[in-house]
Amino acid sequence: MNDYPNIVVDSFDKVKLPEGPLHLALGMFDGVHLGHQAVIEAAVHSARREGGVAAVLTFWPHPSVILQPNSPKMMIIPLDLKERLLKDYGIDHVIVRRFDRDLASITAETFIPLLKKSFPTLKTLYVGDNFRFGKGRVGDVSYLLEQSQEYRFSVISVPRLKYNGERISSTRIRNILEEGDVRLANALLGYTYFVAGTVVEGAKRGRTIGFPTINIPWDAQLQLRYGVYSVFLKVEKGTQLLPGVANFGLRPTVGDVEHPLLEVHLFEKPENIEPKAKVQVQFFQFIRPEEKFASLNELKTQIGFDKERATKFFKTQKIACVV
Repeated sequence: MNDYPNIVVDSFDKVKLPEGPLHLALGMFDGVHLGHQAVIEAAVHSARREGGVAAVLTFWPHPSVILQPNSPKMMIIPLDLKERLLKDYGIDHVIVRRFDRDLASITAETFIPLLKKSFPTLKTLYVGDNFRFGKGRVGDVSYLLEQSQEYRFSVISVPRLKYNGERISSTRIRNILEEGDVRLANALLGYTYFVAGTVVEGAKRGRTIGFPTINIPWDAQLQLRYGVYSVFLKVEKGTQLLPGVANFGLRPTVGDVEHPLLEVHLFEKPENIEPKAKVQVQFFQFIRPEEKFASLNELKTQIGFDKERATKFFKTQKIACVV
């Protein structure tokens, strides 16, 4: 499990926020999907209107790592990307409390006064309407509303959103990504699913068959289905989105990697993207599962078909290559 010492705190006492009424969104917010965004938007809107502070209180790792160590939930995005997204949506401060056994043992009755003591300027708490908290997850929105009167803060619970009649949830999105359906995942996320990583030098085998690739190791907890995708690549701090096809998996035709690798072939020759360059890869369409071919020539022919399909997709969807 990754640690992020510059982000995670072990105690609320270590959190220093600016003065002003605090509008605090509380939850895991894994994936920062459309349902999460509704909670965040409510906090940001109120803070801007009242001249207050918009903050998120979230946790790392997922509670299941402590409470269900044999079957922990895999996170949709790593913590650093979650923090980036939360701030993109207008949050002023992201507070990440390490989820450990001490925190897991805090009862719902104890959690509310602890929250108010730790954040005395708390004015309004924002949660999803299915929010649960405290030891055994016995605390719910009704209990929050009851306790908020005593501790003098307001509670806004945001109804869960639905897509095609089904509730949007992190669990639903996890399952969809594991199946490779990035188009549906993007609809539920409200943004294009992406990976951020650092380019490494490869064996340059792709050049020998006319399809040079940019290689990006990817060790995210939750991983996409192995296969080929229509993607855009963006160099960090750059503005141009470069269309291409990506293969994520173990390269069975070559069979020379033990860990999954993301390889991106761009439709046009890019500006010099050197090893160690930081890039972002955005996923738009699942093309086919990864498979083993009898020869490099067969692989070359298939990549040509993949490229044609991705090109057609971008044209028909009218997805522009701009930020």
